[in-house]
Amino acid sequence: MNTSTVAAASGTDLDPVVESLVKGAIDLHCHSGPSVMARYLDHLEAMREASEAGLKAVLLKDHYYSATPVTYLLNKHFSNLGVLMLSGVPLNNSVGGLNVHAVEHGIKLGARLVWMPTFSSANHIDHHKQDHKFTEKFPQTKKKMIDPVPLTVLDANGRLKEEVKDILDLIAEADVVLSGGHLHISEMWPLFEEARKRGVKRLLVNHPTYVVDATLDDMKVLARDGVYMEHSMCMWVPGSKFKFYEPEFLRQIIEAGTVDRTILGSDLGQQGNPRIVDGFRHVIRTCLDLGYSEEEVRKMTSTNASALMGI
Repeated sequence: MNTSTVAAASGTDLDPVVESLVKGAIDLHCHSGPSVMARYLDHLEAMREASEAGLKAVLLKDHYYSATPVTYLLNKHFSNLGVLMLSGVPLNNSVGGLNVHAVEHGIKLGARLVWMPTFSSANHIDHHKQDHKFTEKFPQTKKKMIDPVPLTVLDANGRLKEEVKDILDLIAEADVVLSGGHLHISEMWPLFEEARKRGVKRLLVNHPTYVVDATLDDMKVLARDGVYMEHSMCMWVPGSKFKFYEPEFLRQIIEAGTVDRTILGSDLGQQGNPRIVDGFRHVIRTCLDLGYSEEEVRKMTSTNASALMGI
């Protein structure tokens, strides 16, 4: 699909400055399918959409399984599309929770990231119970699933579980990324402290203001400690079911976490939401309108993610 076709499809004239920044962008939060959650595109279609817009890399995230075998096939058979496809290991109930064997297997297959529990985390489940509108704020499965078993990285005494330490050792040895998943920020402090002690160098917090409950002050400390913070474009894009925030709040969290430690990922792919590439277009324009330079926007949409992932 050429540029004029994309413009016609979206009903807008494409901004050349925005398009230049979309080219080479990296999305570390793509929710394509197949999935038990409703998605508007599959993994190959995500690769093609990214290729048409000139994205450099896309990381596929499914809460139930690692898409690493899929990314291997995509990179091998569709290298002509010019997009590096990545994935990781989500430590939810479907892979046995805090399962060192799932991590070892995933890394040996080529996984580049390990997510601590997301929707299976006790923190995520608590948010679900406390907020009667939570089902409107988080994608639901197409069919009812067995209720999740709540997972936490801490034992009854507030200490990091031994199985988590074994997982951290594997992450450190392979030099892949550790994401805090949907743990509460209070769980991430001891997790990241132990991770550093064991040699983990690549640390990430996904959507720190959503479910994780990190404050602006927390983000300042995370940035000081070298942690990257990824903010979800879907929370700012018009037409998104998960548009919770206004541009001024984006400025606040970027300033708290610094341009050098901020990553903007789409967190899109859900059925009924805007296209992934259009999420990038809108949030890039928003950042430019907030006064960030093209170089700063490039950091937040490409080079910071590249540094974190080692690509």
